[in-house]
Amino acid sequence: MESLEGHAVPVRLRGHECPEHPPIASAARTPPAAGRLDTSRAPRDTCPVSTVVRLSEARKADLRCALCPIRDRAVCAYSGPEELKLLEVIKSYRTYQPGEEIAAMGEETAHIGSVVQGTVSLSRLMADGRRQMVGLLFPGDFVGRIMLPTAPYDAVAVDEVTLCLFERRRFERLLAESPDLRRRLLEMTLDELDAAREWMVVLGRKTAREKLASFLMILVRRAAIATGGEARDGLRIALPLTREAMADYLGLTIETVSRQIGALRRDGLITLEDARHLVVHSVAALREAAGDDA
Repeated sequence: MESLEGHAVPVRLRGHECPEHPPIASAARTPPAAGRLDTSRAPRDTCPVSTVVRLSEARKADLRCALCPIRDRAVCAYSGPEELKLLEVIKSYRTYQPGEEIAAMGEETAHIGSVVQGTVSLSRLMADGRRQMVGLLFPGDFVGRIMLPTAPYDAVAVDEVTLCLFERRRFERLLAESPDLRRRLLEMTLDELDAAREWMVVLGRKTAREKLASFLMILVRRAAIATGGEARDGLRIALPLTREAMADYLGLTIETVSRQIGALRRDGLITLEDARHLVVHSVAALREAAGDDA
């Protein structure tokens, strides 16, 4: 996880009857909004508007484990063929639309899993009604907390998001028996901790220009990982957040974000293709603008 979010307002979508796709899990209590990660309290005779893709359909879509685009960096990265078979039994795919709520803070979650595509924002509603973004999850990142039955943050799809979900209790049992899963999950947890500490430096000590450049460097590194290559000059990256959301996350005003984007553009570091895409002309110069050593 990189410590970021889109200030998207959760959208509660209405369900529709769908006998072929029952809810991902079942339990008693008040039904949450359709589309949340925890659908354990949804009526058994409804199916959220979100697309639920079972394993047979996932294979048709080339989303089976062997062909998964995040296979080398997800929680199952170290799993062998036999373990992958066990994971396939307890997994399902689900797609969320932009602005759709995946999980609500404090709610019980029946599933955990990995982001296959898209960006998930994590945020927390404060006592005075303000909402603070605390993180962004990208492809390969883990959604949810092991051994914690409730969601620690609100999770919302920034753009179209596909998740590979595992039934929590069955995954935890498998985790107890699998040193490969435990090792990979520990690595991911430590990486997340490192990212959070680095972002504390960004927010606490860096200038507005350095903050924005640091945010863009995170996107550059993620784009390079997704393509299996190195961060290179001329790399095209997508901006998952609006300028308002970037300002909220970086602790800046919208006007300051706009000015700093303009300054980076005038200095020849970036070119804006449109409101949500840009090209990085010099990764080294952008890294220097971020105040990074490497």
